[in-house]
Amino acid sequence: MSDYDRISELQAFDDTKAGVKGLVEGGVAKIPRIFVHEQYISEEKTASDASVPVVDLACLGKDRGGVIDQVRSACREWGFFKILNHGIPTDLMREVMEAVKEFHELEDEEKKQYYTRDIKRKVSFNSNFDLYRVPYANWRDTLYLVMAPNPPQPHELPQVCRDTMLEYSKQAKDVGILLFELLSEALELDRNHLIDMDCAEAQFVACNYYPACPEPDMTLGFNSHTDSGFLTLLLQDDIGGLQILHKHRWVDVPPSPGTLLVNVGDLMELISNGTFKSVYHRALARSIGPRVSVALVFRMHVEESSGSKVYGPIKELLSDENPPVYREAKGEEIVACRYARGMEANTPLLSYFKLK
Repeated sequence: MSDYDRISELQAFDDTKAGVKGLVEGGVAKIPRIFVHEQYISEEKTASDASVPVVDLACLGKDRGGVIDQVRSACREWGFFKILNHGIPTDLMREVMEAVKEFHELEDEEKKQYYTRDIKRKVSFNSNFDLYRVPYANWRDTLYLVMAPNPPQPHELPQVCRDTMLEYSKQAKDVGILLFELLSEALELDRNHLIDMDCAEAQFVACNYYPACPEPDMTLGFNSHTDSGFLTLLLQDDIGGLQILHKHRWVDVPPSPGTLLVNVGDLMELISNGTFKSVYHRALARSIGPRVSVALVFRMHVEESSGSKVYGPIKELLSDENPPVYREAKGEEIVACRYARGMEANTPLLSYFKLK
């Protein structure tokens, strides 16, 4: 009989409040058992002959219809696409990444004031938000920020990233509004349809830090998952490691300077009645690092007052030829399902709402 006590090991790791970075600084040469996956990551099928679509928003003025066609195709076939000429200055994007790295490299005592697993906190730091609910921990620490519609007071944000994050979230909303206009038109709806549904109102930011891993083939930086919101904008540094599942194979998504990576979330698949696809993606652990990424998620309002709002397939998209794929559900039910299951559960979140 094994004498391995997983819960005790998880608790001991959590109690340090130093995250994965603390393990690396402690000189760990072999990753703790809580991080070890059953299957070697390098043995899985990958594709080198496919790449995520790229959409140049500079073409909107002269060929809006062509851009909308590109977005529609990308959301249907990939669930991901990169955007060029989105309007956010390259300098600001770089400053965001530097600020996130600077936060994670603060002294432990400075970071510990933010360490919590209270999902109601607007500013929180921890390693693996789902640490106790999944079979394998991931080689990642994260700072979480709820930036809209009711952001934290400026003094609540860590000083090292305060001004930068406030400015970035403001400019990211402008990009989000444009994208939701394009997505509305791609669904053959009024341009403001998704905006009027408040798809661009609520912002949640995950600032991820992936230290160099001594055994990268035995764990992941972020396990296979779909995003729960409407849409995600991702910044990633030049180390890379992101992969998406496309046609049953993992496809590398290398970083591209100046671009933003956009991906469809579960809520967008639900309200589009399955037209746009929320696809699985993951981040590899790397022997080099640290790697930094910043995911800004446009999601539903999760405050208690908004929990009774109902989400379901947009009525204008339904017909005898296109019956509903998903049932309607209150926001509070969607959130409950999200947190009740592990991110690596075999059952996708959307399956809870799929009509038989």
